[in-house]
Amino acid sequence: MNRKVGSVVALVAVMVFTSLVMTAFAQDDIKKFPSCKHCGMDRQKFDYSRMMVNYEDGTSTGVCSLHCAAVELATNIDKTPKAIMVADFNTKNLIDAEKAFWVLGGSKQGVMTRHGKWAFENKENAESFIKANGGALASFDDAVKAAFNDMYEDTKMIREKRKMMKQENMMEHKH
Repeated sequence: MNRKVGSVVALVAVMVFTSLVMTAFAQDDIKKFPSCKHCGMDRQKFDYSRMMVNYEDGTSTGVCSLHCAAVELATNIDKTPKAIMVADFNTKNLIDAEKAFWVLGGSKQGVMTRHGKWAFENKENAESFIKANGGALASFDDAVKAAFNDMYEDTKMIREKRKMMKQENMMEHKH
């Protein structure tokens, strides 16, 4: 009986240690890339949608969202991605974007896009999100295609928001 308890305690200790290491790793990417290369957004603030693209040449880039990851991949056509990581929406831990369960659409507006594109490490969490917010289960390829399909409208939306923010800031400075 003591052997079973010892094994359970050891297993729990390994799980806790692994979780702490993963959390520390998750924070390392934010320290290395505190703001998105393409839009300048704070990656800590958007830790639930952030992504990392690691290239075969040893370089890497941190971005705030799938929208900016799509921009990154399109503008670096001659660089081959070695790994594309995305934050699990719930845990905020980086996971393999190609193995993630993606949710497209729903009532929750996305980051840098009107149409949300959220990643989950397991299917149950993705389905739970869909029950609460709507949307549809999708693959990474589906999510990237949706990001490219939304790119024109999203870029217009971002420009308009930034224009309004700039005007508001100018008005505040005049008073």
